[in-house]
Amino acid sequence: MTNTAFTKADYTLLEEQTAYQGFFSLAKLRLKHKLFAGGWTPSINRELFIRGQAVGLLAYDPWLDQVVMVEQFRVGALQDPTSPWLLEVIAGMIEAGEEAEGVAHRETQEEAGLTILHLEHLYTYYSSPGGSDEQILLYLGIVDSSQVKDGTLCGLATENEDLRVRLLSREAALKEATQGRAANSMSLIALQWLALNHQQLKKAWSKHPAPKPV
Repeated sequence: MTNTAFTKADYTLLEEQTAYQGFFSLAKLRLKHKLFAGGWTPSINRELFIRGQAVGLLAYDPWLDQVVMVEQFRVGALQDPTSPWLLEVIAGMIEAGEEAEGVAHRETQEEAGLTILHLEHLYTYYSSPGGSDEQILLYLGIVDSSQVKDGTLCGLATENEDLRVRLLSREAALKEATQGRAANSMSLIALQWLALNHQQLKKAWSKHPAPKPV
């Protein structure tokens, strides 16, 4: 077995066409790439779902040990046996000219009415690289959850957002991710990271005074 590390130079994009352009877009590609055993593949046809980059934000309050999430309708869950309304961490697409950290602050304000007190990058990953180019930049956002009420309605009407803010204990949020309505990749990754790191977080932030109620 060879120990070959392929790079971007090891594939050739022969043709690209836009198959569909709407709320999202779909590209039709013709390409070839090198093989582990040597040589090249024949010409391959693939469809690519164009999503771009998105930001995910784990909103965590280390003083109260609570997580702020949002509940909303998701068209991808139409066939879910229970409901297409899912629990998720705060998220939003990165538009042209935007920085990921700016999107994290904006979406947290729009979706939950909260201000991030501290922002930390956790992971960058591809959500489904077999057929989509979507890349997730996942962050931890330290927040004061006492400033939000469970069940508050948020979201931008101009973007047809209808969001309900959910305030959950850390344990309840993890249970929703593993056994309930938050069984989506972004929430699972974020909350499993929290399960591994919450003790260090609480210890570190115990040195900072909890925000005072306004």
